[in-house]
Amino acid sequence: MSDGMPEMTSLERTALYKSLGNPLRRRILDYLGRHGEANSTVLARELGESSGTTSYHLRKLAEQRLIEEIPEKSGGRERWWRSLPFSHTTPDPAAMGPEEYAAAEQLALLKIEVDTRLFRRAHEEYRGPRGWAQVQRTGAWMTKEDLHAFVRAYGELLDRYGHTREDAPEGARHVNLRFYAAPEPVGERNGEPTGP
Repeated sequence: MSDGMPEMTSLERTALYKSLGNPLRRRILDYLGRHGEANSTVLARELGESSGTTSYHLRKLAEQRLIEEIPEKSGGRERWWRSLPFSHTTPDPAAMGPEEYAAAEQLALLKIEVDTRLFRRAHEEYRGPRGWAQVQRTGAWMTKEDLHAFVRAYGELLDRYGHTREDAPEGARHVNLRFYAAPEPVGERNGEPTGP
């Protein structure tokens, strides 16, 4: 999960993937990420849902430590919420049980839809190398060790140049970044074996 958090069990990961794959919970998390905080009434108004529905989903997100109550703003029946820092790396699908795999696959399909829309937007909004929208597509020859080192360096770059919402300087905007790497399939040329 995040740094310093205990390793999650398969059951906990399954619940997490189901939560993150729920469209309304995704929208709640997105809203909190953009606006910092909200209560069930604000979310109901902004997302076109009932406050009872948003309240239920807020409690479920809190159970999974994706959000937390803001005690200094909450009082009586009015509870305010903010998102918590979160990081999770999905384990090898071959090590998952059937229910965990199904939940992870459903979440992956949702992410692919979101990322495809984001990729299209980046191309549509590209205004040259000095604009906000940037698109980079490239490739390189790497060993598996090189690739793992590159991924670590990518994380270090995010830490170096990124800011938290609270510490962001004037003029900063939330920027959606995606990274994926997929090696070319292994071919039969030069005596290489076939396979992934």
